Amino acid sequence: MSNRLSRRSFLTNTAFGATLASFGGALAATPDEPAKPKIQGFDETDTDVDPNAEWKPFTDKKLRVGIVGFGLCQFGAQFGLQDHPNAEIVAVSDLFPERRDGLAKACRCEKTYESLEEMIKDDSIEAIFIATDAPSHCDHACKILKSGKHVASAVPAVFGSLEDADRLFETVKETGLLYGMFETSCFHDDVYAARKIYKAGGFGQMVYTEGEYYHYGAGNLPGYKDWRIGLPPQWYPTHSNAYYTCVTGNTFTRVSCVGHVSKLPEFQNGNPHKNPFGTETALFTTSEGGSSRMIVSWDTAGWGGETGRMRGEIGAFNGAYSALNDETAKLVEGLGDLRKPALPPGVNAGGHGGSHGYLGSNFIESVLKGKAPIVNIAVALNTTVPGIVAHLSALKDGESMAIPQYSL
Repeated sequence: MSNRLSRRSFLTNTAFGATLASFGGALAATPDEPAKPKIQGFDETDTDVDPNAEWKPFTDKKLRVGIVGFGLCQFGAQFGLQDHPNAEIVAVSDLFPERRDGLAKACRCEKTYESLEEMIKDDSIEAIFIATDAPSHCDHACKILKSGKHVASAVPAVFGSLEDADRLFETVKETGLLYGMFETSCFHDDVYAARKIYKAGGFGQMVYTEGEYYHYGAGNLPGYKDWRIGLPPQWYPTHSNAYYTCVTGNTFTRVSCVGHVSKLPEFQNGNPHKNPFGTETALFTTSEGGSSRMIVSWDTAGWGGETGRMRGEIGAFNGAYSALNDETAKLVEGLGDLRKPALPPGVNAGGHGGSHGYLGSNFIESVLKGKAPIVNIAVALNTTVPGIVAHLSALKDGESMAIPQYSL
């Protein structure tokens, strides 16, 4: 059987299947190193790349990049920015010396700063990747933008605040600089292929989509100032919401959300967020007149990972693409290979379904070409903010609520 993604089916033996695996538990201890938690999604997974594709250099210029943050997930070095032929890591920063040194070593960078506030004074830096704690993402992004530098950020774009969402959006507009959010589901094999099919008309109007993000115990992971303890699930919604927003480019307009009162102690005994819910299931209305069910869960048993499904008027996806008729199937056939393109030499696809390298590469190329990243500020907020409103709905017993809209 051919490995080509074409006419009637997507491959099912790809990273899509790998993301359904359970990632819980801990790494085994060694005599020299104690056991430490295994963070879901950070193992390098297989991904489906067009074997005939070749990355082609487009410039000799190198984007001068700074990176801030090397905490629990060590996200600062996860996206291959230090390996890209068109990037140079000129400085790194973390508040903790041992983490700062670790980031510098991982990125092969000699210059370090004790804080972001010091690093943004360095005029040699053109762009900064934020891999700090989620509650700081908005403040850090705004400071970087106001210092005259482009920004890439780990998810979510903002943390539980609609006011911060507006502030970040206005700052991007006022500065005219580029913002990109590194949402990993955007470059899952299935989302990448579905995005191409949707844009070509292979789904028609998207009538119903589902996105699911399962990560048992994520509301109890350590973090700077304990920001993850009792984390409202829908404040971290982008891995699931991307199964609509990063496929269609459209938005959620209204939401009704149900929360499950968790029996886990971090939700029972009080937490910094005053959040009782370990799982939140949101039903969204979409801007094209369809609906989406998006779930984020920290307290249910079973597999972990991110997955989703899509049903349109003339095409559907649930591990395999299904067309209504031969005409639609031929349209998809005409798109050619639906697998992801080649990455630059030395850049690995990385974890979270082989998405890390693609997000880093997309940001670097976007800045150098002067175009918005695929998860630009509007897509980032239209993927993040619906979760904030969904949590408010859950606190009000599922009251239907309107969602702010953002557009470039």
